[in-house]
Amino acid sequence: MTKWVRRGAGVLAWSATTIGAVGVALHVSPSSSRLLVLAASGALYLMTGALIGIVVFAALRRWIGVAVAGLVVIGAAVTQAPLHVGGADPGGSDTADVAVRVMQTNILFGGADPAAVVAEVRDRNVGILTVDELSPEAVDGLSAQGLDGLLPHRYLAPAAGANGTGIWSAYPLSETVEYDGFVMNQLSANAHVPGVGPVAVYAFHPVPPVFGTHVWAAELSRLRDILDRTPATHPAIVGADFNATFDHAQFRALLAGRFGDAVEQAGAGNLATYPTDKKFPPVVGIDRILVAGGRAAEVTAVDIPGADHRAVVARLHLDVERP
Repeated sequence: MTKWVRRGAGVLAWSATTIGAVGVALHVSPSSSRLLVLAASGALYLMTGALIGIVVFAALRRWIGVAVAGLVVIGAAVTQAPLHVGGADPGGSDTADVAVRVMQTNILFGGADPAAVVAEVRDRNVGILTVDELSPEAVDGLSAQGLDGLLPHRYLAPAAGANGTGIWSAYPLSETVEYDGFVMNQLSANAHVPGVGPVAVYAFHPVPPVFGTHVWAAELSRLRDILDRTPATHPAIVGADFNATFDHAQFRALLAGRFGDAVEQAGAGNLATYPTDKKFPPVVGIDRILVAGGRAAEVTAVDIPGADHRAVVARLHLDVERP
């Protein structure tokens, strides 16, 4: 290896390692700066730079570089491990629980194929469905395809563009709320699940950061305040396009209390859901299901024709009703 090739390889290795370190730093950063928030969306991919660094350093036999890159790789692994470890299937434990399947989907201004949405609900035995970007026309289309027969209880706030949100349920709904002061509609209701009692169901859709990261951060903070007010005696479920990834500290703040991320609990890994309307596969996981008073045993993402997000379906085990 010539002197200039070795020098160039060394520059590549240090650059790649630095990029990896930036990815780790973005993961832990609480900043609402536009540049940092948008960059954090790709933090996972930036972290892989450290892997390149450690390979090149090893080929050059630069052991200090290997050690530095190795530390960055360890840091990256620590940030991502929660998504891959998971836990035991609650259905196999001695704890009494009731299984409920939940589906969250963003239907792209109401333009997704309603037959495909209803087919997923039917085939996967979904009991609770949360929908973002729900238009009045989409409500009609979903009803025409038989959704109301499968999930006869609903609380909807349809609207033009991306603003509409809805909850469909196999279980009776009560105490419906639409929260004021958000750019898009945020809803909640209590679903009365046999053997469990009232289960708080939230359908959220905070504004994406591309339209103002401080507004985005403020909405996520307000959503956390709403979740923090959920009665501790009730299980709760959230279905949302959070417009935030696991690498955003603002999203992880939602998990600081009772709520857990279904993807994390099931060890589903980097479950990328967006975008699905490009020539490349989805790159970020912004569609999530959260649960309190229960645990996710299984989570999967499914394609919905006409949508730019994959839907997320989770099998949740909710704690039984307390005497």
